[in-house]
Amino acid sequence: MQPFTSLTSTPAPLKVINVDTDMIIPKQYLKTIKRTGLGTALFSEMRYREDGSENPDFVLNQPAYRKSQILVAGDNFGCGSSREHAPWALLDFGIRCVISTSFADIFYNNCFKNGILPIIVSQEELEKLFDDADRGSNATLTVDLENQTIKGPDGGEIRFEIDPFRKHCLLNGLDDIGLTLEKAPKIEAYEEKLKARAWA
Repeated sequence: MQPFTSLTSTPAPLKVINVDTDMIIPKQYLKTIKRTGLGTALFSEMRYREDGSENPDFVLNQPAYRKSQILVAGDNFGCGSSREHAPWALLDFGIRCVISTSFADIFYNNCFKNGILPIIVSQEELEKLFDDADRGSNATLTVDLENQTIKGPDGGEIRFEIDPFRKHCLLNGLDDIGLTLEKAPKIEAYEEKLKARAWA
């Protein structure tokens, strides 16, 4: 998993509440178990028209936000079914950080396991971030995980809270497999003990 330390990007404003995982990645794209290739399907029902052409009104189709790595979204982001394809699609598109006032629990946990930083802010702070994001390419945010800050284009700063263990995992690029591999020497030593006992 790619470590997350700091990130500077034009933030994309998605002023929609209760964005569920089916809106993030519709069910017809769940047949794959690969984590790549899903970025083109991200928010597909909002991004594309019925004929397959892009909807120019959708935020991620607008020139200023096509390469956004930070998404500023409305309350209760990631609700609905517990599909891990949702963070996969966000990550494959290039989004590494989602900022909202609240997240569904399973989606929130899945973000950390896939190298995405979900940040919870107050409603007042979210409105300020929406204002910054509305400025398009004229404004960038810098998310600093080590210092737990979001710095705005005008020098303003928002502090956010994060569980220390999750912070450690993101900073060091450790998913569940990576955490297990950190203990590989102890696991191997234990296996050797078992073998020795079996032959004794």
